[in-house]
Amino acid sequence: MKSIISGLHLKFAEKTWNETFQLVRRCMDKPKDESKPCQLLVRSLERLQEVVTVSSMNTMRSRLEMIAKQQGMGFHITEATCYLTADLFYLEVVLLPCGGTKEVKVAPHGGFPVPSESLLQPLRSKHFAEFSGKLADLFTQYNIPGDNESKLKLFASLQCLGKDLEQISHLPRLPKDSDPQADMINNGRIGCLIAGKEDSPMKIQFYITPTDGMKTSDLQMTETVVQAAQVIVGASDVTHMLQMASVIPQPPQLDAQGHPVFLTLSEAPHEALPACFLLKLQPAIPMTLSFVKKLSHITDVAIPDVDLQWAPLPKLLMRRSRANGHGETLDEQDIICTVPLPGGVMHSYILPGDAWEVPALRGTVVDSVPFAHPARVPALLDLLRHQCAINTLLRSCITSQCAGTDLACDLHFEVLPESETSFSVTFHRPDVDSLAVLLVNVSGLHQITCTLFGAGIGEASLDEYLSTVMKRFMSVPVTLRTLYSKLEKITSAPFSPSRPATTEAENDHSAPSSTAVMDTNGALTTLSQSAAVPEVSFSVSGSSVDKSELSELLPEINTSPAVNPYPFDPVGVSHSMTNSGQLSELT
Repeated sequence: MKSIISGLHLKFAEKTWNETFQLVRRCMDKPKDESKPCQLLVRSLERLQEVVTVSSMNTMRSRLEMIAKQQGMGFHITEATCYLTADLFYLEVVLLPCGGTKEVKVAPHGGFPVPSESLLQPLRSKHFAEFSGKLADLFTQYNIPGDNESKLKLFASLQCLGKDLEQISHLPRLPKDSDPQADMINNGRIGCLIAGKEDSPMKIQFYITPTDGMKTSDLQMTETVVQAAQVIVGASDVTHMLQMASVIPQPPQLDAQGHPVFLTLSEAPHEALPACFLLKLQPAIPMTLSFVKKLSHITDVAIPDVDLQWAPLPKLLMRRSRANGHGETLDEQDIICTVPLPGGVMHSYILPGDAWEVPALRGTVVDSVPFAHPARVPALLDLLRHQCAINTLLRSCITSQCAGTDLACDLHFEVLPESETSFSVTFHRPDVDSLAVLLVNVSGLHQITCTLFGAGIGEASLDEYLSTVMKRFMSVPVTLRTLYSKLEKITSAPFSPSRPATTEAENDHSAPSSTAVMDTNGALTTLSQSAAVPEVSFSVSGSSVDKSELSELLPEINTSPAVNPYPFDPVGVSHSMTNSGQLSELT
């Protein structure tokens, strides 16, 4: 074998790449199995094309042919034009004699070719991997299952769905955020809708991390993340009734609660087809078991669990955070991460593996959500936003931007689950030699509350203040840094009796709720807590924080209580408070 290889090396040592290239192609034209070319030759051809400089029309044709075959598409040539064909669309690539690209057009089934700038630029720059990736997305957009008749019906149904979603996105609503773009993404009925084109599917941006408040602050430590979903069609093991016309009455109407009115499928043309619509999540979202079940409950379409792999939610989040920082595992169970903050402060967070291993808190990475009617989309997006809010807060404890692994940490925190939508953070208080617990309850994207438990801590306004910080920055470390600053002020300030909590008589515009706290003797008492932040100073055991200080830390905060725009609550779960064992330890 060595002598054969040596002979081949000598034979082709003086031959050009193009001659070797043509030899491999001739070998591929005569495979032993006519239905399947030799994979070794295919890989050899791919490797050769990766190193050959594209400097002529022939080499560009060969490169495009290889990319088309990789995507399962047909390939044809007429003079200077290459055609990459699929069942429901084709590409026209007009080449120049030097191997450059003059024009790229996309033609959907039954439509006229339309120029595509997003596909033209990678070819002109000879970035073939980028072009191949964009072509894969395009192929997925038109990769509709079934025979030719079913493909055409599903393609028409998908176009009807897109038009209905566009109508929903244009319906009037009251803004909730000062930033129009963030308001549309986080609060829009359909998020921020990006209409589909011939070369790209419809996309919905439905969640963005609220980092706008950090632009002028030293708290800028998180990257803005936009969660999106492509709207496509996917195969299904069972048939579903899908629309073949609009299911929105004309003109569009809103019900008494301000939600869009839809027709049932029995009131509009429809077809029973072996497929369903999909929200293809970009990126995929780690979700707990209960949230996966709620998705199916909203849509009445089961999420296939064949390829789902289950693991504790923090570990799923950590897999996506390792590229951004430093984290380590202890006995492959506990997660320990260091998080740097401005000013050289270093936090250490531990998430005990045993606590997060319970079945109810195990999760999986969901990459697509099936549905069959556009009326389900607003509730689906609301539930996805809810999970994204939980993930964002937990990821803020896991993500680290440290370069080293032996950095000393100033403060240490333990993060424990309390329910499927709440968790607690236990830490050592800076003002006294005892522990405190911050309970974080995430009832929804805009329903995030913080409750502080500890001996001698019983100030409702402090809980409201921390809740405001948490909702503004969506960061546990930032909120805890703020809390530490307040507790240190308590230590340095002269002692004075705490201001009584706001009562219903003092503020008849807010509905009070009872909050369990501890007095200085460690006994549990009940305080009345306002639902909205009143226009008074925040008094914390003799240390007051006026509105100017709050405005300096949190510019343009809207402290009005959030209102859920959707009457259907897919969650419907109870949120437990910190367990009695933790409370007893604090006394």
